[in-house]
Amino acid sequence: MIERFYLKDYLSFKEAELNLETGLVVFTGPSGSGKSILMESILSSLGAATCDAALCESSVTWDINEESSGIENDEINVFKHIKKGNSRYFVNNQSLSRKAIGGVASGYLRHLSLKDFSDFENENLLGILDDRIASKSKKIVTLKEKYTKSFVEYSEVKKKLVKIAEEERKIVELKEFAAFEIKKIEDINPSEGEDEELLVIKKELSRKEKVLESLESAQDIFSHEHLATSALDSLGVDSAFFDDAMNELRAHFDSATERFCALDEVDIEEVLNRIEEISGLKRRYGSVAEAISYKEQKKIELAKYENIEIAKSDLQDRYNILSELVESLGTQLSDLRKKELSHFTKALNAYLKDLYLRKASISLEKEEYSRSGCDLLSVKLNNTALSKISTGEFNRLRLAILALKSEFMSKNGGVLMLDEIDANLSGEESMSVAKVLRKLSAHFQIFVISHQPQLTSMGNQHFLVYKDGTISKTKELDFDQRVDEIARIISGENISNEAKKFARELLEAHK
Repeated sequence: MIERFYLKDYLSFKEAELNLETGLVVFTGPSGSGKSILMESILSSLGAATCDAALCESSVTWDINEESSGIENDEINVFKHIKKGNSRYFVNNQSLSRKAIGGVASGYLRHLSLKDFSDFENENLLGILDDRIASKSKKIVTLKEKYTKSFVEYSEVKKKLVKIAEEERKIVELKEFAAFEIKKIEDINPSEGEDEELLVIKKELSRKEKVLESLESAQDIFSHEHLATSALDSLGVDSAFFDDAMNELRAHFDSATERFCALDEVDIEEVLNRIEEISGLKRRYGSVAEAISYKEQKKIELAKYENIEIAKSDLQDRYNILSELVESLGTQLSDLRKKELSHFTKALNAYLKDLYLRKASISLEKEEYSRSGCDLLSVKLNNTALSKISTGEFNRLRLAILALKSEFMSKNGGVLMLDEIDANLSGEESMSVAKVLRKLSAHFQIFVISHQPQLTSMGNQHFLVYKDGTISKTKELDFDQRVDEIARIISGENISNEAKKFARELLEAHK
C-alpha cells in the first residue's frame, strides 16, 4: 500500500500531505478543486504519469524484487519524482529512469482509466478460472505443474528440431564451407608465436652482411691481445680481468658469427612468403591463436553436421513422446475448465447483474498449445465484442473480473487507481459499483475520485479536495465532516436537512 504521499508546488497546489490507510480511499470536492491533479501527481511519483511538480513522493510498503530491480528494500520504500529543469526519479534515493521506476511500480500499481485489455488477456482469465477449480480440488494444481514442465521441455525440443531443419536445408553448403575454412588454415598450418619468430629472422637477414663484415673487421683485436697482457704484467697489474673480458668478447663474436652464418641456409623469399601468408590469416581472424581456435571450432561444427541425422532422430523421438504428453495433459486441463465454465459464467454474471450490466457470454475454444494449455477463453458483453462497448460498461465489466479474481486471492493485490468510475451513473448503478469496490478493498488499496454519495459513503477513508482562494488543499474528513460533504454532493452548496439526514443514513449503513 501507499502509506504517505507528499506533493509540493504543482499547479494550484502549494503543498499537500496525505497519510493513507488500507481499503477504499475516496477523494471528493467541487469541480476544479484539484482532484485529478492530485491523482496525476500520485501516479507521477511512481513513474506512471508525468507532471511538473517540484516534488511528488510516495512512501510504500511494497516488497521490491531486489534481484530483478537492483534496488535494496528499506523498511518503507520511497518513490520520488523531482522537477528542477529536468525530471528525475528515485527509489530510496537511488536514481532511475522514468521507465525503470514505472516498471518497478507496475507490479503493484494498476491505473484503471482507459480501455486497458490486460485483465481480459487469455492467461489472466484462465488463471481466474483455474483458481476457482483449485478451490474445489487441488488436482488441477498438480496437473498444471506437470503440464507446464512438459510444455517447456516440448518447446525447447521443438526449437532444436526447427533449427536442425533449417540447418539441413543448408547442410551441404555449411559442410563445404566448414571444410574449406579448415583446409585454408591447415594448408598454412601456423603455430602460435611463429609470426614473431619470422619477423626476427627477417630483421636478422636484412642486417646479416653488415654484421658479419663488422665482426670480421673486429677480429684484429685478438691478434693484439698478447700486447695488452704484457703491458698489464709490466705494470704489475693482474691481467685476469682482461683475459675474462676478451674470452667473453670472443664468445659473443663466435655465437653471433655462428647464428648469422646459419642464415645462409634460409631462403629470404620463403620467409617473406610465409610472413605474408600468416599476415593474411591475422587480417582475417585477428591473430594466429584466433585462427587456430576458429579452425577447431569449424572442426566441431563439421562433426556436428556429420552427426546431425543421429541428433535429429533422437530429438524426434523425444518430441513425439512430449507431444503426446502435452496433448494428454492439455486435454485433461481443458476438460476441468469446461466443467467449471458454467459456474464461472454464473459467478461473473452475478457481479454484472449487481453492476446493472447485461449478461456476459463466455466461450472456451481450442487454440495452439501454450504455457496456459490449449484453451482460449473470451468474454463478450451481450454478444458484443469488448472493443465496441462503452468505456463505462468496459470499466464495470473489468471491476467484475477483478472481483471474481479477488475471491481466491491469498495476498494483497497492490494499489488500484480509478478515475471517476461512477461518473454519469444512476444512484443504483453507483451503489452497485461502490459495493464491488468495497469487496475489492479487502485485497487492494483503492484510490477513487467520486461525485456520487453512494460510493463516497463506502470509503474507508475520505479526503476532501477544496480551494482556499486560488490554492488547492486537502483535508481528511471525520464522520460529521463526511456527513456534510456527502450532503453537499447530494444537494449542492445549499445543504438541506433532508440531504444531511440521507448522508448520515448512508454512512451509518456502511460503518
